[in-house]
Amino acid sequence: MTPQKLITDYIVEVWMDGDAGGLEPDTPIDELNIIDSAGVFDLVHYLQQEFRVTVPLRQISPANFRSVNAISDLVGRLQAGEGATTA
Repeated sequence: MTPQKLITDYIVEVWMDGDAGGLEPDTPIDELNIIDSAGVFDLVHYLQQEFRVTVPLRQISPANFRSVNAISDLVGRLQAGEGATTA
């Protein structure tokens, strides 16, 4: 399963009660109004466990968590060891 699919499934399961309606890879997550700031840290914890990466505090930014694609890109950069600069 791709990182994008795993991330989407997690968001749908935890915050959308299993209903993926309206969540596309580029959908701005803040527009769905489903994840608050505490939820972002829950998502970071999931990413760290699922993908075995460390998300530096400086990378927890709106740019890196604006959509499933942005989150997936962040994970890819972290896995590649590229320092995960914001997009």
